[in-house]
Amino acid sequence: MDCLCRKISEEKERWVKTTLNKAKCDRRTDENGEDIKVLYTPDDICAIDYLSAIGFPGEYPYTRGVHASMYRGQPWTIRQYSGFATPEETNQRYKYLLKQGQTGLSVAFDLPTQIGYDSDDPMSEGEVGKVGVSVDSLEDMEIIFRDIPLDRMSTSMTINAPAAVLLAMYIAIAKKQGIPSTKLRGTIQNDILKEYTVRGTYIFPPRPSIRLITDIFAFCKDHVPQWNTINVAGYHMREAGCTAVQEIAFSFSNAIAYIEAGIKAGLAVDSFAPRISWIFNTGSRIFEEVAKYRAARRVWAELLKNRFGAKDQRSWMLRYHTQTSGVSLAAQQPENNIVRVAYQALAAVLSGPQSLAACSYDEALALPTEKSVRMSLRTQQIIAHETGVTDTVDPLAGSYYVEYLTNEMAVKINKEIAKIDEMGGAVDAIEKGYIQKEIEERAYIIQKEIDEKKRIVVGVNEYLVDEKVDQALFRVDKKVARQQAAKLKKLKKNRDGQKVQLALEAIRRAAEGNDNMMPLLIEAVNAYATLGEICNTMKCVFGEYRASGWSGR
Repeated sequence: MDCLCRKISEEKERWVKTTLNKAKCDRRTDENGEDIKVLYTPDDICAIDYLSAIGFPGEYPYTRGVHASMYRGQPWTIRQYSGFATPEETNQRYKYLLKQGQTGLSVAFDLPTQIGYDSDDPMSEGEVGKVGVSVDSLEDMEIIFRDIPLDRMSTSMTINAPAAVLLAMYIAIAKKQGIPSTKLRGTIQNDILKEYTVRGTYIFPPRPSIRLITDIFAFCKDHVPQWNTINVAGYHMREAGCTAVQEIAFSFSNAIAYIEAGIKAGLAVDSFAPRISWIFNTGSRIFEEVAKYRAARRVWAELLKNRFGAKDQRSWMLRYHTQTSGVSLAAQQPENNIVRVAYQALAAVLSGPQSLAACSYDEALALPTEKSVRMSLRTQQIIAHETGVTDTVDPLAGSYYVEYLTNEMAVKINKEIAKIDEMGGAVDAIEKGYIQKEIEERAYIIQKEIDEKKRIVVGVNEYLVDEKVDQALFRVDKKVARQQAAKLKKLKKNRDGQKVQLALEAIRRAAEGNDNMMPLLIEAVNAYATLGEICNTMKCVFGEYRASGWSGR
């Protein structure tokens, strides 16, 4: 400790004894239950070397951001997670959002699509079009993106188990628009490991699922070079209950598994690591969220450079999309959610994301209305144009509290990653049930704190009012399932059935061997084989995943 830090530390001790102890001061803790100091001063960060641990934006270790000028050079991409009911209705919503100033599309798929079932499958009953748009075939994707020029659009698709099939459809419709795949920009989530821990929209077991991911890595490297081939999702684990540190550590451990699989498949790390992107969850504790992202950029850069020997600086960059916290939204007094979303979006922008989606205030009750999604877009636009927070890069840097938190989180993230490494990596940790158990325990603690009013949620367990449900809520028409089933019946009648069967047989043979499956999936969707038919064909070879319980620490 240098002389200045020692002097400040001594003076702080004096201040505590003579001034602070005379004041009324309650105890505050972070989400891990650890004490938050009343005051942070230079002696809390004097051990941090600025040049090696913080540095400058656009340079290693990227703590202060992956771009030198950040929003002084280009604003973040404004997205709105959207998709519902039929492809026709979703197409109209996208055109509305683009007209209102959205700068990128983010596609939500319904539950049957996410787990590889067609709309006419008995397993799809009651779920068609409810939490996203229903996609059964290339025909549906053609309608979703009708009159939307894909070479001028960045599209993010929240799809995991059947991600390769949906990407094949996107490439196919681009070709029909006369757009080569080399010009396509966007992202598929494609993060299957977190499905086994928190979401449950898996189809195949982990290892064949990861094989599909490495096939996408290899194919896109040569044919869709501007596409983000995986969007590793800490978001859903955070929504399920884990801490900020766990969100980063668990998602980084998943990414390590994908990188190791890519290398094992014969790919050079720098051939696919630059196209790894991320989606994280921005919660309500502003300073902790900003510190989380700053720490994550530093840890990722060190991980890729030192552990995997990546030479391309783009591999070191943590490029991420973030969305405000859906789980923080309350059905009670839903207008309060406008405030929650606004300050979560502000925290996100202060942390330096490449794209951002803000939840809509009525999401705890139903799918968003046009009015509520417009409010979410305006929230981002107000932050961008009226608050001044984009005027300088990483504006909270230098805060004693933020720098202390950043460093502490980096240490804790690395410690948790090391623990998972000791178990054999993310796949083994998931198969043992470790990550699931950690998240479940944390979710239980949060709910208990809410029930006991140790954690105040305004309008939920304090400051309650009598209220009625808003009758203007959006509701999906029950006829959607019938319309999709009728469309499927017509499609199957008019397509070349022999061509479909040959394409499916080629997929089966490839699944049994080692050939890259992406070209065959593109052939199949072009023949109008359905999502369900393609997934069932792979299922016959790969099998289906069945969850197992926790087997001990």
